[in-house]
Amino acid sequence: MKTTNAMRLLTKGGVAFSVVEYEVDLDDLSATHASAVTGIDPSRMFKTLVLRGERNGYFVCCIPADKEVDLKKAAVATADKKAEMIHVKELLPLTGYIRGGCSPVGMKKKFPTFIDASALEHETIGVSGGARGITLMVKPAELAEFVGASFVPLTAGK
Repeated sequence: MKTTNAMRLLTKGGVAFSVVEYEVDLDDLSATHASAVTGIDPSRMFKTLVLRGERNGYFVCCIPADKEVDLKKAAVATADKKAEMIHVKELLPLTGYIRGGCSPVGMKKKFPTFIDASALEHETIGVSGGARGITLMVKPAELAEFVGASFVPLTAGK
């Protein structure tokens, strides 16, 4: 098994996690695909999104695989009026991660991070391990403490 930077950082920080590896489909790098092939419920498989607020700059949102980010709620989380997803071409230079392997742990720079409040309904959630085909199962509160994240509503609906 490959050890990623995210794994090394969590281990060094004393954060317990388990690793789930899966076969990557380059035609479908979505978190819903990862959820389907690993058997992890999509409400527990979290995708990592990088956004830009109009005034306050870049920030990170982790939301369930089967949900869409509500840009208004995301903007509110950062005390901004508007937010937008960054272009995929910006992802690697900004975070050090590629699409399908973007982890909230170990980005090049520390960005404000928000995890959808639904994560607290689960004992563990899955987040990218920092490489395609690797999911890390972690306790939401421990992940949030490690990356300095807040739990807020980030998806459409409730």
